[in-house]
Amino acid sequence: MSALSSAHRHTRGVDVEPSIVDMLDGALAQREKPAYSSVSEAELEPRVIAFLENQGVKSPKIVGLKRMGGGASKEQFVFELQCDGADPQKCVLRLDPLESAVVSDRRKEFSVMQRMLNVLPVPPVLWADFDGEQLGRPALITGFIGGITKPATDSGNVSGLGTLMPEAYREPLSKQFMKYLEAMHAVPVDFDTEVFQVPNQDPFQAARWQVNWWTSAWRDDASEGSPLMGLAERWMRDNLPETGDLVVVHADYRTGNYLFDDASKEITTILDWELAHIGDFHEDLAWIICHKGVTDEGQVMASGLMTPEELCQRYTEMTGREVNQKALHFYRVLSVYKCVVICLATSAQTAGRKHSHQDILLSWLTSAGHAFSAELAALLEESL
Repeated sequence: MSALSSAHRHTRGVDVEPSIVDMLDGALAQREKPAYSSVSEAELEPRVIAFLENQGVKSPKIVGLKRMGGGASKEQFVFELQCDGADPQKCVLRLDPLESAVVSDRRKEFSVMQRMLNVLPVPPVLWADFDGEQLGRPALITGFIGGITKPATDSGNVSGLGTLMPEAYREPLSKQFMKYLEAMHAVPVDFDTEVFQVPNQDPFQAARWQVNWWTSAWRDDASEGSPLMGLAERWMRDNLPETGDLVVVHADYRTGNYLFDDASKEITTILDWELAHIGDFHEDLAWIICHKGVTDEGQVMASGLMTPEELCQRYTEMTGREVNQKALHFYRVLSVYKCVVICLATSAQTAGRKHSHQDILLSWLTSAGHAFSAELAALLEESL
């Protein structure tokens, strides 16, 4: 570990959500380990059976265990669970590699998915191995819910970047997308104070926690300094918005992270809750805008579904919350800053250390970081 990282471990704890500090420090501890070897289905099956037996499942039998495609951060497997006295159940196992594009915590993911189970369509969380003591790496097992992330005719990237939904899909998906965003932001923020801390010491703490989180990740993972990233950090610290209405922020709510039925165009489930935290609703809106598709006419479509203006108007009409354009711009800067961190720093370092099963995808994300850098420069220029 570098001297900079050692010193930074102390300074970032001053005003960062405590569980995030633990998560980032845990990621640093993985760095000196040898290259990651993906677990095979043959190796994994007996581990899963033993784990389920320890969870009290009677005579578990795993049928058809196989690896699933997709995912830049987790190894994913699907299987059918058969056990005494119960109907067969199709399950998904999400297993952490040593490192990934984004550092996250299974405790947070488990907790927020349990809380959202009766609010939104989310996969039921069945079991968790938070520390990986039994399955080899931290993991969650959830129920399986079918659906697709985009129509077969879509040419968007596998990561969800640049996805533009066909026109016939936009309005039916937009209505549901907004309905579930409204429902998520209506959930009380005090549901699990052991895992989710609330930034309520002052009106600027929610924004400050996010800046401290992601600037910490940049300092931990960047291979070289960047004047642009330094300028962006300074601008964000000088322009922290007040947060008056704290909500549960998904932090990766976008097309690509929900599944839908192609025939009915009904959203079947909301995925990827691993970055959820308590914060400002503008953060989710900005992230939706950040992940955009562009029509042939050059119209930007937030999350490939609607214009940014429509997104904000619908949100205000549905929730009664007025969108503050200065706060939204701040979180747009933060969103693109995060994308640069994920692509140019964490993904690049993880791929270089061969600490993931997705080294090729992470290397591709590194190249995408330069496009995000250009967008970050443009957003900062707008602020002048």
